[in-house]
Amino acid sequence: MDYNDFRGITTLMVLIAFFAVVWWAYSSKRKKRFEDDAKSIFDEQEEKMHDASVKEVDK
Repeated sequence: MDYNDFRGITTLMVLIAFFAVVWWAYSSKRKKRFEDDAKSIFDEQEEKMHDASVKEVDK
């Protein structure tokens, strides 16, 4: 096994990891969570919690 075999195996492992992350991100199980996260920036409760945490840090 030489260096080029190692490079080929590493490339294959990175490609598999990439497709695993893409599959995870676009799976239907995650859709609801991602939609909730996207809408959270418009949530007043989140804004109040953010303001409270900023005040806590500024102390």
